[in-house]
Amino acid sequence: MLRSLFSGVSGLRSHQVAMDVESNNIANVNTIGYKYSRANFADLLAQTNTIATAPQGSTGGTNAVQVGLGTSINSMTRIHSQGSIQNSDKNTDVAIQGDGFFVVSADAGVSYKYTRSGDFKFDADGNFVDTNGYIVQGWTRDETTGRVDSTTPISNIKIEPGLTTPANSSTEINIKANLNSGSSVDQISAGIGTDIMQFMFDANGDAYNLVDATDTVTITTTVGGVVTPTTLTYGAGNDFSTFEELRADIATTLGVLDTDVTITAEGKLNVTGLVAGTTVAFTSSNQRLSDSLTALNGIYTDPTTQRNSGTINAAVHAASIDIYDSLGSKHAVKFDFRKISANEWHFDVTVPNPSTLTGASVATPNILNDPSQTIIFDSNGGLTAFNPTSIDFTGNNGSAAPQTVLLDFGTPGGGFDGIVSYDSASSTGGISQDGFAGGDLLGIGINQSGTLIGSFSNGRSFSLAQIGMSKFANNEGLVGDGGNVFLQSANSGDPIIGTAATSGRGFIQSSALEASNVDLSKSLTNLIIIQRGYQANGKTITTSDTLLETLIGLKR
Repeated sequence: MLRSLFSGVSGLRSHQVAMDVESNNIANVNTIGYKYSRANFADLLAQTNTIATAPQGSTGGTNAVQVGLGTSINSMTRIHSQGSIQNSDKNTDVAIQGDGFFVVSADAGVSYKYTRSGDFKFDADGNFVDTNGYIVQGWTRDETTGRVDSTTPISNIKIEPGLTTPANSSTEINIKANLNSGSSVDQISAGIGTDIMQFMFDANGDAYNLVDATDTVTITTTVGGVVTPTTLTYGAGNDFSTFEELRADIATTLGVLDTDVTITAEGKLNVTGLVAGTTVAFTSSNQRLSDSLTALNGIYTDPTTQRNSGTINAAVHAASIDIYDSLGSKHAVKFDFRKISANEWHFDVTVPNPSTLTGASVATPNILNDPSQTIIFDSNGGLTAFNPTSIDFTGNNGSAAPQTVLLDFGTPGGGFDGIVSYDSASSTGGISQDGFAGGDLLGIGINQSGTLIGSFSNGRSFSLAQIGMSKFANNEGLVGDGGNVFLQSANSGDPIIGTAATSGRGFIQSSALEASNVDLSKSLTNLIIIQRGYQANGKTITTSDTLLETLIGLKR
C-alpha cells in the first residue's frame, strides 16, 4: 500500500483531535476561569531510504533520503494566560489577578483540587463552597487570640450562621491632645458645662490659677448707712477652696438665696435679689480675681438688679469617651484637665453614677481627683510623666469588677505621641478605647489579600477567615478534572500554599469573576485552518486511491 495513504489517514486523525480541542475551547467561551488548550502537531518517524554520507576525498557528502510517515498530536498545551476581570453583584465572588489558584476540597481537606473559578457562596451550614459544593480552603479566626494565622495548615473555611461577637470590655484609653502651655489661658466655657462647679483653685502656680492660700476676698455691703465688711480666706479649712464654695459664700454674705448668686456658662458670677439700695464692694488681694469681681460693685437699686462679674479665667480642658464593661454596657469617662504650674497639669476622672472608681472619696465615689493626679511636660512640650497610669472601674451593674483600664497619654520621658503642651489652644486631637458591645453579623466583605471581613451591628469589623491560594512550578502540568477544577500531577510540582499577593501569587479582587481566556475570533480562525487541513488530508487519501487504481489497472 502507498505510504501516502497512511499519512493522509494520520493527518485526518490529528486534525480531528485538533478540531475536538478547538470545539471544546469554543464551548467554554463563557466558562468562568476556563483556560483554553492547544493541540500540538508533531511529525511521525520518517522512513530512511538512504543514509547521509560524509565527504570523501574529492567527493562531497550526501544527505539522507527520508520519507515522512504522517503526523500525530503529541501533546496538549493548556494556556494559563489571564482572563479578563468582570465585575459582579455578589460580594463573595472573587477573581485572581495574576498567578495562582484557589484551593478547594471535597473530603474535608484529605485531598485538594485547584481552580480559578471564584464563584463562591455559603451553604446552609456556613461552609464557604464553590459551585461543585467543594469547600474552599484557608484559615479561620482563632477565637482565643482573635487572629487569623496564615502560617498554620489550611482547612475548611466555615462561618457559623447567625454569628455574633461577644462584648469586649475596655482595657485601654488613648488620648492625643494639646494642653496650652502659654500664659494666656482660655476662659471656662459652656463646653465645660456643670463642671464649672467643680473647678478647683490650687495653691501652686499663681500665674495660672486664680488664688493661692494667702489670698483673701473682702465683701463690703452698705445697707441703710450700715457698713459691713466680711473677709473670706482661701484654702482647706478656710472659707472656700472651689469656685462653687466661693459662690455659696458670696450668697451667704450678701444675705440672698443660693439661686440669686449663680455661675453662668461663660464662667461669670451673676448676682441679683439684693435689698433695694444695697451697695456692694468686692476687693481681693489677688489682683486677677479682684479685677474680675469689681464688675459686681455698685448700688443695687431693687431686687431685680443684676450684675455679672468679669469672666474668671482658668487654663482648663476636657475630653470624654464611652468605655464598655464585660456586659457590653457603655459608661462615659470624662477627663477634666487644669493647669497648676508652668509645666504641670492636674486631671480629674469622672464616671456616671452608680459607677465607682477605686481610690475615689466616699462622698463622690464616681470622681477620682487626688492631688497626685498630674501630667508633667518638659521644656519642649513633650510628655515627661503622668500619674496614675490606670484606673479601676466598677459599673455596679453586674459586670466584672474591678475593671482595670490603662491610660495611654503617650510615651513618658519626652514623647510627642500622646498629650503634649504647646503654646496653642487646648484641643483633643484623638481619643479612643478598645472595648465594644456585643453585635450580630450583618455582612461579609473580601479584601485583596483574600481576608473575609465581617461587619457587625455594633459597628465593629473583624477578620473572620482568609482564603488560601496555591501556585505551582508548572501550571501546564495540572490535570483537568471537570467542574472548573484541576488536579496536581507528577509534572506540575507540589502546591506552594500561602496568601494572596505574596511570593508571586496574584491578588484577589472581590465582587468579580475571571472570564474564560478563550479568544473567540482566534478560535473561529483556527476552525477554518483545521477544516482546510482536514480537507487537504482527505484529498491526499483520494489521490492515493487513484494511484492504486492505476496500479491495479496495469495487471489487466
